[in-house]
Amino acid sequence: MSGIVCALRGGPASQPTINRAVSLAKETALPLFFLYVVNLEFLDRTASSRTHTISKEMAQMGEFILLTAQTKAEAQGITAQGIIRHGNVTEEITALCHEVGADYLVMGQPQIQKDDNVFTAVLHQAFVAQIEAQTGAKVVLAEEA
Repeated sequence: MSGIVCALRGGPASQPTINRAVSLAKETALPLFFLYVVNLEFLDRTASSRTHTISKEMAQMGEFILLTAQTKAEAQGITAQGIIRHGNVTEEITALCHEVGADYLVMGQPQIQKDDNVFTAVLHQAFVAQIEAQTGAKVVLAEEA
């Protein structure tokens, strides 16, 4: 099997990523898989009894994000599958790329100039290189709108 994995975070910043994935699916005629990862690592330092509830709510939000992306793809004549995973983002992206034999991974580009972003330009480049090395998929970065 082969295909295109498109990792989404949601929100307006994901629109260029969705658009790029749909365009690539049209160009290549490969199946499209939208991925949303519920990652609760930020809760590791808290003793919250609400972890299950937060996980469930984030998964529901992910379902909405994926449904929106799938609807946008279908409007362009592309059938896409939405997949929700729980865990580490890098591990889940890598796992899905392996499972579908991904030729491409479409990701957004973080707004690196913002102070609140976890990615610096160097870290982002390293992340892309790591994903390509681990999966064999070519990373395609969506242009910012």
